[in-house]
Amino acid sequence: MASSLLEAVDINAPTAVTWALWEDVERWPTFLSHVKHVQRIDAKTFAWQLALPGADKSFVAELTEIVPRERIAWRTTEGVHHAGVVTFHRLGDTESRVTLRIEYDPQGFLEHLGALTNLDAALATYDLDEFRHMAERAAGTRGAQE
Repeated sequence: MASSLLEAVDINAPTAVTWALWEDVERWPTFLSHVKHVQRIDAKTFAWQLALPGADKSFVAELTEIVPRERIAWRTTEGVHHAGVVTFHRLGDTESRVTLRIEYDPQGFLEHLGALTNLDAALATYDLDEFRHMAERAAGTRGAQE
């Protein structure tokens, strides 16, 4: 059974700032709580280590699409099966929206439980909020003080 999640966050920072923070895949562990390490293999391929409730996972993923300041897409090539895309939307000169969509195949009882109870969506919402704080600090905007 495949599962998916779609989450978004509005950020008091321009798209240029949100893009600059997200385009560095090796930076993702600083705002994605379950991602422990990302190591570049080549220009578009990365080895990942995740710490999820009840299981640690490793996989290799490749970037499948990069449209500067608009979208970054990836899919796994080894290990767990999932694919995702993050998109960047300009809401104004100093505001943007970041949307995260992930399609994945839960394995085992705990991953199925997480999908069924929306725990995975709650984790994504938490991580996007961490990213929002980071982006607002980088932009020096009012939301960073919350």
